Amino acid sequence: MRASLCMALVIAGLAAASPAGAQTLPVDDTVLRRIWQMGMVEGRSFALAQALMDSIGPRLTGSPGQKAAHDWAVRTYASWGISAKNEPYGTWTGWRRGTTHIDLIAPRTRTLDGTMLAWSGPTKGPVEGDVVVIPVSTNAAAFEAWLSSVRGRFVALDFAQPTCRPDRQYDEFGGRGALDRLNEQRQAAQSEFTRTRIQSTGLSVNDIQLRLQGAGALGILRSRWGGDFGIQGIYSTNTRDIPTLDLGCEDYGLVFRLAQRNQSARLRVDARAEFTADATTYNTIAEIAGSVPGDYIMLSAHFDSWDGASGATDNGTGTVVMMEAMRILKQVYPNPKRTIIAGHWSGEEQGLNGSHAWAADHPEVVRGLHALFNQDNGTGRVVNISMQGLTGAAEYFGRWMARLPAEITQDIRLNIPGTPSGGGTDNASFICAGAPAFGLSSTSWGYNPYTHHTNVDTFDKIVPDELANNATLTAMLVYLADQEATRIPRDRRILPAGRDGQATTWPECRDGARRPPGG
Repeated sequence: MRASLCMALVIAGLAAASPAGAQTLPVDDTVLRRIWQMGMVEGRSFALAQALMDSIGPRLTGSPGQKAAHDWAVRTYASWGISAKNEPYGTWTGWRRGTTHIDLIAPRTRTLDGTMLAWSGPTKGPVEGDVVVIPVSTNAAAFEAWLSSVRGRFVALDFAQPTCRPDRQYDEFGGRGALDRLNEQRQAAQSEFTRTRIQSTGLSVNDIQLRLQGAGALGILRSRWGGDFGIQGIYSTNTRDIPTLDLGCEDYGLVFRLAQRNQSARLRVDARAEFTADATTYNTIAEIAGSVPGDYIMLSAHFDSWDGASGATDNGTGTVVMMEAMRILKQVYPNPKRTIIAGHWSGEEQGLNGSHAWAADHPEVVRGLHALFNQDNGTGRVVNISMQGLTGAAEYFGRWMARLPAEITQDIRLNIPGTPSGGGTDNASFICAGAPAFGLSSTSWGYNPYTHHTNVDTFDKIVPDELANNATLTAMLVYLADQEATRIPRDRRILPAGRDGQATTWPECRDGARRPPGG
């Protein structure tokens, strides 16, 4: 902590000591001046983001949208004179999303807010059925006996929120203790629901879903509320023969209450999707060749997304930052010493599969890696860079930061020495081998709970100025890293003890999953 604070103060002091003009356009380096001009004044990140997020949209692994995005990236790189290709590494479940229409048709009519989850089975045309709630079960036998009653019905499987107002409104408008009372009542009710309706069956939720499918249910109703108006987490399901539908908090509560009180809740659902043959999975790899064999700098961002929205801040923004940085470097710094590689990874949401597989397939790059810069947490400007437990990295970053404009560095803190990423994002696929792979962590802009894996992760949520900032920063870091005569050393810190007081170890590398579960 003290080392991190000291380095932050050093960087701030160096920036403050520079004249105002030098902060905006570093006078000591023509390349840095041109990078600033290309990124901050003549940047294209907004146009790239719009094309990717609006026109192509979400990029679920194994979907046509993912392949369309890979092909778009290769074409875009080619238009800039940058060599790029799609490298296959395996296969995944092929699935094409269609439209989802969910209507309440009794006891009154209402079009409901909802969609099917990824890899969900479709309906065979519009279907109608009553809604039932998974019952209180005294034991597994009671649940088994109840299963025979679900044929031709929709089953609500989640706890219904007592209110879909965000907690902040109870804190702002409620009387004394209103939020505390809500939390206490909600937690008690949710615990009872889980204990008496889920755990009492002796099955996991995934196994319950498969049993409902096998018993002839028309579909399964779920709701993963994000804690604020209209926010839903949209993930995947294991039901291949029937739809699993996520309903918005308000509409799930409506249907749940009607069914729970025997008020004749009935739905009409038309959910369309198509399973295809297992789809080839790719990473898009772009390259600007260097003059020194065996030395590499990498830009990194995962390309896939969940498909509840457009995959904008997770991780269309990171993708655009790295593409824009490559465009800038090709124009400003086309003949680097070290080969510059941009990796756009597939399968990150299923366990960093694309980057793990690529690192396993390219050990020569991992051995010769001087620095990797990865970005994967939203649209905000970069504010934190961890040294990932490499004790010699801070010296390099200190030099680089001292040469960058204060407009970019003023909010950045270096986490020294930091700890290695254990698997949250793709630099983990390289730091596990001790390769210098750093995450460029951004300020929130409501990433959690608003846009991370939700139905509102759309183009309008990006902040263009901050994308330009991040692309400019990344291009400058690549250039400055390439100026170093030596590679960043791989000396590792002694890792601190875990929460249990036990010694922790450096994360181990693994291969990525190259086929779908059970494939």
